[in-house]
Parts: sequence; structure tokens; C-alpha cells
Amino acid sequence: MIRSKKILTNAHHRRSIAASLVQGVYILERDRQENRQSANALASPWWEFFNFQLVHVLVDPDDLSFFGSIYELRLSHSSCNYLAQTPPRYVVAFRGTITKPGSRSQDLKLDLQFMKNKLQHSSRFHLGLQAVQNIVSKAGGASIWLAGHSLGSAIALLVGRNMVKLGYHLETYLFNPPFASLPLEKIKNEKLKHGARIAVSVITAGLAAAVKLNSQKPHQDDEFRVLSAWIPYLFVNASDPICSEYLGYFTHREKMMTIAGGKIGRIAAQNSIASIISTARGNKSEACHLLPSAYVTTNLGPCQDFKQAHGIHQWWRPDLHLEYKLHQYR
Repeated sequence: MIRSKKILTNAHHRRSIAASLVQGVYILERDRQENRQSANALASPWWEFFNFQLVHVLVDPDDLSFFGSIYELRLSHSSCNYLAQTPPRYVVAFRGTITKPGSRSQDLKLDLQFMKNKLQHSSRFHLGLQAVQNIVSKAGGASIWLAGHSLGSAIALLVGRNMVKLGYHLETYLFNPPFASLPLEKIKNEKLKHGARIAVSVITAGLAAAVKLNSQKPHQDDEFRVLSAWIPYLFVNASDPICSEYLGYFTHREKMMTIAGGKIGRIAAQNSIASIISTARGNKSEACHLLPSAYVTTNLGPCQDFKQAHGIHQWWRPDLHLEYKLHQYR
């Protein structure tokens, strides 16, 4: 059952595979919560259909929930020779928040940590990073994908950023990644929205200068430039308030680069007000959701409700109304 040969050369199918493997983590955790075992378990078809096997489950030590999975592709070397694009040997996938008893408390706690720019202190991030480092040391970075949805995409993003610092640019799929900011993208009046974004950028740049963030960290811009060579795939629904702010972030950043020689735009692009205030109080904080570069795929189709706009299920549908754009930091 090697359906993966042609599938992995197609952008839609690569997206579908990544989303399905993330869904596999969700169902693994639901299997655990419902005590579904052996023939009653429902998770395995989500990876077996694409000829992957589950090789390891990442377990949160605080609530024993399953938050991540490591999959290996069962594909012989000879059958990869004619692939137009190299398939992954391993995929490390992270689920998002489950609002059901069993993991809800810990998931919501981590959602709050993300909003405070403190997710990098969580055990899930450290366990995920260690798992990825172990695989990279064995298989190299070129054959590994990262994937995540919602909270899981925030973890995958953190892991990917840290791997860049180690010299590895992992292919990364981030579905409905949360953006820790006021949802300015939901403002309907374009002039009001643009004015609000300019105000936020000026305030952010001013606060950064006031606490001397950039003079204390003269290498910050260099770090952002190094990170810009890594271009993860972001999948955003325009109707989802949790992730849609990425659309405004990238578009506004390009506009701000034309103002005052781009200085305000560059500072604002690398900092958030929350991270500046936290750093000013003596607590080192990095706005890890801010990205220099990304391939952004936007679902512009109508959604009935928040669950549909934010759900992982939308990303394996073949009939989506999608818009694609590459954003690169210069």
C-alpha cells in the first residue's frame, strides 16, 4: 500500500498528509482518554493510509496526555528515486488544545503560557525539541518534517526556530498557528485598521527603544536575518481570529518598510509589546510567534462558525478557495 509515491510530489497532498498526521495525534489522545485499545482504537488509519508507521509518542509528564507523535515513512530507497520532491523519512507532529476532560486543564494552561510568550519554558517544548534533535542526529535535517495545529503549531514553530539556530532548516507545516496580539485583522474599516496597525508599530518601536532592547541586544536583527532563511508553511483561515492576524502582520510589515527608512517596521516586526514589557521587568522574553519569512496559504472560503474556521479538518479538503503568498524578510 505505497500510496505515498506520487502524493508527496503534490502540494495539496503534502498539506493533506501533514494535516492528517496531526489529526492522528488528536485521535491518539482521544483513544487514551476513552480507553480505546487494539481493535477499538481509531488513530492508526490516519497515518497508515499514507504508509507511515508510529514509532514514538510524546507524553506530557504533567498530565500524561499524548501531545505529539513521531512517524516514519515505510518507503524503500529505490522507490524514492523518481520522486520530484524528496519525501520525509520522519514527521514529528503536535496536536493542539482538546477541550475535553483528560487534557483540557494542561492544554489551557499552555495556551496561557503562549499568550505570555513563555511556551519555551514548557515541558512539551523541551520534550519535542529533544525528540527532533535525536532524529536529526540520526537521519539529518533534510528528511524531517515538523507539523502542528493551533497550540501544536506554536510548539512546532518554537522547535523549528531553535533548530535553525543549530543550523537545520526543517520543512515545517503550521496549521492555524496562534498569533499573540489584539485581533486587528477583524476590524472591517480598512483606514481604521491601517491606522491602528501604524499606532501599534510606533508604540512597539518606541517601547523597544525606551527599554533599550536593541542596544542591549545588537545581534537581534542579525538573528532575525538568520532566521529569515527558514521558510515554514503557514496555513491560515481568514475567518479564524486565532491565526488571521498573521495576514495583517506580514502585509503591514511590508508597508512599514517604506516609512522612516523601514527602521520602525524592522523593530516592530521583531518585538511584541508583551515581550518588551516582560523583558523590561527583568524576565527574558522572546516573541516567538513573529516570523521573518513564511509561505502563507490562506483559506478564503466561507465558514459557518469558529470550529470550522479553526479546525484541522479543513486542510485536507481538495475544494478549498486558497490564496498563496511568499513573505521574505529583507
